[in-house]
Amino acid sequence: MSYAVVAHYRCDPADESAVRAALLQVREHTRAEPANEGYEVHAVEGQPGGFLLYERYADRAGFEAHKAAEHFRKLIVTTVWPLLTDRTVTFAEAL
Repeated sequence: MSYAVVAHYRCDPADESAVRAALLQVREHTRAEPANEGYEVHAVEGQPGGFLLYERYADRAGFEAHKAAEHFRKLIVTTVWPLLTDRTVTFAEAL
């Protein structure tokens, strides 16, 4: 069953380029993961420092494997999250 993650990230506009660069690196690593079915990064229109991520995995176990990956720890946990001023994440299973 497909598993989706939609994340809304917001950072100070001064940190936008660093967050963008890290998210684009994560995208490349994540798309190579066996259970990944898609990983999209969007800049939110009219919201400097705003990003929307849309991720799809074969199942929840695939998403858990993604979170356990070294690139997730290095680029998301260590680099992106400390720069965020707001983070909202929604998880969903396909019907």
